[in-house]
Amino acid sequence: MSISILVFGSNTFLTTLPDQISCSDAFSVEVITNVNQAVSRIQTTPPDIILVQASLDGSMELCGWLKDQTKLSWIYCIMFEDRPQQLTQRGKYGLHRELEMTAAALRQGADAYIWQLPEQTLAELSANHQLILSQLTVGLRKAQKYRDLLRTNDLLSAIALSDTLTELNNRRALEWDLPRQIQKARTQEIPLSLIMLDVDYFKNVNDTYGHLVGDRLLQLLCTRMRHNLRFQDTPFRYGGEEFVVILGKTTADEALIVARRLNRLVSEQPFAINNKLAIDITISLGTASLVAADDERGESLLNRADQCLLQAKAAGRNRVIGCEYLSPISHGKNVSSHSTESSVALSTDS
Repeated sequence: MSISILVFGSNTFLTTLPDQISCSDAFSVEVITNVNQAVSRIQTTPPDIILVQASLDGSMELCGWLKDQTKLSWIYCIMFEDRPQQLTQRGKYGLHRELEMTAAALRQGADAYIWQLPEQTLAELSANHQLILSQLTVGLRKAQKYRDLLRTNDLLSAIALSDTLTELNNRRALEWDLPRQIQKARTQEIPLSLIMLDVDYFKNVNDTYGHLVGDRLLQLLCTRMRHNLRFQDTPFRYGGEEFVVILGKTTADEALIVARRLNRLVSEQPFAINNKLAIDITISLGTASLVAADDERGESLLNRADQCLLQAKAAGRNRVIGCEYLSPISHGKNVSSHSTESSVALSTDS
């Protein structure tokens, strides 16, 4: 793993560090001398380790700021003490003063505190470099643990938001993602629609062939859906044999086109369960598009699509019914079409 190091210090300070830092492929090193630039860099692309030259203006402020950033607490910060006054006090007052200053630096936000003496014997320089490399090893371990934790959290999140049978996102994922999609649509002033669909007479499949065949049928259906949706469309298993598809950047008319296409793709070819069994199914679909009056969580949007789905099932199934609101004060207009019809029939139902 390549470890990212931000050096808040001068180029002269960089030359005092072990050669392994600047010459090894294991480290990616960036040098910054301005505290505001350092803060901006940390916020946009957090490094794994920060090396801070104490004599540089803003060094204490940078450590203090970093300590207050809860989300950046994993960054390992090493303070290098090279200020002449502190070095003089260390030499004058000995170990007691050294411990006091080390404790103060750690309170200010440093994870480690290393003295940079101006004159050192080769043995002292070697020992100092060994100490620096040891602290880098500690920082590397901390960064690795953080990355492992992120991967674990990502895995747990994926498990929590995924439907194990169909491998689609589940209802919990929909409840998390739909408000985000609504906020994005409103902020960017782009359309947003969704489809709610249901497998027609799915209970008959379970009753006739058993639940294992029913499960396999749902898996095949979801695979067919995934392969025939656009890149901006996100399918979710809402529950049982019911599904929701969020249609990004999609108007009400476009949603009807997508829904009719799904309807046709499901009904026109049987689903091969195995070499001996293929099952014909159809789906009913309801569509709805985001309007200004919809709540931020998307409950009203989902409800309209659900009502259209119920109308599609009541009208005989295997069809699409879309609900489009032209304005907040106008009556709703339902646009319905059977999957096999080329014309569009208008209904006065809302």
